Amino acid sequence: MRLFLKQLRKRLRTFGQTIKQTTMKKLMIFVGALTLTGSLFAQKPASDDAKYSLEGLANLNTTDGMSFAAPSLRFRYFVNDNIAARVQFGFGGDGSSIVSTPSKESYTYANATGDKTGTVDIARSAFDVQLGAEYHLAGTDKMSPYFTGHIGFGKGSEEQTWTDVFYSNPADPTSALGYAEGFSVSAAGGYSTFSWGLGAGFDYYVADNLYLGLELNLTSTAVTNDDVVKNVTTPAGSSTITTLGNQKTYTNIGAAHGSVRIGWRF
Repeated sequence: MRLFLKQLRKRLRTFGQTIKQTTMKKLMIFVGALTLTGSLFAQKPASDDAKYSLEGLANLNTTDGMSFAAPSLRFRYFVNDNIAARVQFGFGGDGSSIVSTPSKESYTYANATGDKTGTVDIARSAFDVQLGAEYHLAGTDKMSPYFTGHIGFGKGSEEQTWTDVFYSNPADPTSALGYAEGFSVSAAGGYSTFSWGLGAGFDYYVADNLYLGLELNLTSTAVTNDDVVKNVTTPAGSSTITTLGNQKTYTNIGAAHGSVRIGWRF
């Protein structure tokens, strides 16, 4: 039982697992190509000419090593040349996305003779929203440096359904899973997040209204795990087990939480 709950919570905490390094390389090649082919006459637009921007972000994550998590989407409204309001959407609870952790998984376990099977089905979902503001400095004709602050909210969940599957040794929750006729389990858990961040970044215009950017942040995130409810059915009867959730706060410092950005002003 403890192993199951530990694995479930681990999956919930790692919704923002990283994509493969090949994706990062492709992104950097694309960014480099845009920079090399950018117009020499590109200039950052005035807020009167382009009040809005829409951009994609590849988020840098150092929770389990220096790597990139999946993109988020950000929209900005420029109040004037110095001040912009922004909203960001992600599908990973902290601004990162579920990429290497799929939203659905299914596993099959066969009996000793192979003529009967049981299944484990897993379904996950997650999202987050950030609200923030930016203060842009004068910079240059092509570059617009800024300071930023934001708050964020996120939610994630996971459900597991075991059909004719249980621990190979029912008395030992650390034993491996295997086919077990007449055994079933349904379990559900989740988490919510609240975060804040302060950072700095820049927009660099490689063509008219088209920009590339980097952003680095100091962030703090409080994660509250929901109760994990597990319903177990065996040939001897049924039971419901509830494990209370908990809360933790973690902080990423400086470049530990950053993003590579590409966007369009309009």
